[in-house]
Amino acid sequence: MNNQRTQIGYLVGGGLKENFRVRLTVSPQEIQEGAFVVIQSGWWNYYGIVTDIQLGATDPRFADEQTEARFPAHIAKALHGQTLYANLEVLPNLMLEVGPELGAPEYKDWQAKIDAGLKDAPRILPVKNVPPHHAVVSLANEGDIAEIFGKDEKEYFEIGKTREGDLPVRIDLKKFVRRSSGIFGATGSGKSFLTRVVLSGLIHKTDVSLLVLDMHNEYGYTYNPPEGGNAVPGLKDMLGSKVKIVGLGRGQDAMYQGLAPDINLEIAMNDIHTGDIEILSRELSLRETTPTTLAALFGRFKENWFREFVKMESMPKQKDEDGNSFYPDGSLEGWAESAGVHPEAAKGLHSRLSKLISGRTYVVEKSDNDGVKQIVNALQSGQSVILSFGRHDHDLDYLLVSNILTRRIREVWEEKTNEYHRVKDATVLPRPLVIVIEEAHKLLNREMASQTTFSTIARELRKYYVTLLIIDQRPSQIYDEVMSQLGTRISGWLGDDADIQAVLSGLSGREALKGMLARLQSGKEVLLLGPWGVPMPLPVKSRRYDEDFKKELLRDKPKKSREQNMKELGF
Repeated sequence: MNNQRTQIGYLVGGGLKENFRVRLTVSPQEIQEGAFVVIQSGWWNYYGIVTDIQLGATDPRFADEQTEARFPAHIAKALHGQTLYANLEVLPNLMLEVGPELGAPEYKDWQAKIDAGLKDAPRILPVKNVPPHHAVVSLANEGDIAEIFGKDEKEYFEIGKTREGDLPVRIDLKKFVRRSSGIFGATGSGKSFLTRVVLSGLIHKTDVSLLVLDMHNEYGYTYNPPEGGNAVPGLKDMLGSKVKIVGLGRGQDAMYQGLAPDINLEIAMNDIHTGDIEILSRELSLRETTPTTLAALFGRFKENWFREFVKMESMPKQKDEDGNSFYPDGSLEGWAESAGVHPEAAKGLHSRLSKLISGRTYVVEKSDNDGVKQIVNALQSGQSVILSFGRHDHDLDYLLVSNILTRRIREVWEEKTNEYHRVKDATVLPRPLVIVIEEAHKLLNREMASQTTFSTIARELRKYYVTLLIIDQRPSQIYDEVMSQLGTRISGWLGDDADIQAVLSGLSGREALKGMLARLQSGKEVLLLGPWGVPMPLPVKSRRYDEDFKKELLRDKPKKSREQNMKELGF
C-alpha cells in the first residue's frame, strides 16, 4: 500500500460554513475538482474534497499585465512566484484523531489511556472544528482512502477509482442495504452499467436477496443496446444459479430472446385489489366516481370482485310472461341498480377493466402454479429474482404487477418478522431483501407514492428487513419524502438543475456539489453521496462491467454461516 502523501499546499483561511481555503504550492493544473485531500494538524487529520480552484494575485495589475513582455524571463518568473497564486476551496467532511507519531514520547501515554478505557478509541467523526493556519494539505494516499472508504474485505465492494492515482474506492455493502438507496443519471450517463455492477456485488458478496423489477428487460439475459455497441452480459449470465428469471404469462408470451424463464408469473383475478385499480387512474382514464363503484363491488363480491365484474354484460331490463320488468342474471345494469351505483359509472369502469385484461394473457381467472409464491420462496431461500416484463412493457403493466407483487412480499416479510419477535428464534427471520425499481418516478411520484406499497417500504419496512434501490433518470419527479429516506445516492451526470437539486437534497455542502455533479464525465464518472453507505461525497471513475469485472467478482470467498452474515449486515 502506498502511504506517501503528495503535499500540494497549506491552509490559509475559511471555516465550517464557508469551506476551507488552501494556497497551492503546485501548479493548479495538477489538481482536479473533486480531489480527495487530507489536512494534517498535530494529532488530527481532516478529510475533504476540492470543490473549486481559483486564480488570485497580490495586486490585480500583476494578473492583468503580462510581465514576460516587460521584464527578462528570470525576473518575470520570480514575480509570478511572488505575486500570482492559486487557491483551492475544500469542503471539509470528516476528522480523525491519529495521535502522536509512532515512537514519540507522548505516543505510549496516549495509547495507554485508550487501552485503559480512559479515552475513546479513535474513530471517524464529522468535522466539528477547524485546523490552524498553515496546516499542511496533501492529496490522500491509498491508506487514507482505505481508512475512510474501507479495505479489501468481504463487506466492502469496489465501486470505482479516484481521479488522482486510480486508488480503489469502496462502498460498505452491509450499510448500503440497511437503508433504501438510489442510482441516478441522465440517459446515456452509464446508469444501467453502474447498476449492473452494484447488483452483481450485492448478489455475490452479501446475504441479501434482490427482487429486480426489470421494466426494459436489461438485467436478466444478455442485453443488446438499441444504440449499438457490444452486447452486455446479464446477471443470469454472470452469476448463474444465484439468479432466477421470471417471465409474465406462459409459453411464447413469457419468453425473452428465445429463452424460457425459470418461473412463470400469472396474476390471478382474486389477487387484484381495488386499490390496484385506483393507482391506474391516469393510465385507464378513470372517473372520479370509480372509488365509489369499486367499494360497492368489493362490498358485494369481496376478493372475487374483479372476476365477477368482468363476467357481467350490459343487458337492459326484460319482461316476463306477466309483463313484469326484471334484469337478467349477469346484467351490469342490474348489479348497478341493486348496489346503488349509477349505471353509466358501472358501464364506464367495466369497459376500462375489460380493456385492461385484453391482450394481457398473464391475468388469469385462476393461476395453476402460484408464481407469486414461487418468487417469495426463491427470495427466502437466498436467490435473487429478476422480473422481466417481456413484451408487456407499458406503464400500466409495470404499475399493476409491481404493486401486487410487492404487497404480497410486504405481508410475508412482516409476518415472519413478527413471528421472530414472538418466538425469538433466528431461524424464522426473513432474509434481508432489496427491491430494485427501474423508472422509479412512475411509482414514486407525489401522486402515486401514497397509493402504492413502495412509499411504505421506503419509510417503514427497514424494520422488516426490506429496503428499496431506486433507479431513475428524473429524480426531481420522485416524491421528496421518499428521496429523504435514501441512505446512499450514487449519481452519474445530470444536466437538469431540478434533478441535481433533488439528488443533493438534505445533504450538507450541496451548493458546492452542484457544479461537480453537472461536470461529471458522462458514462465514466459518478458522484458517491452518503450519508449512510459512503461516509463522505466523492467523485470516482466508475468500475467497468466487463470480463475483467467478472473474473474479479467470482474469485473464491470464505464461506460464512447465515447467522454470521446477518450479524455483519447489522440485522
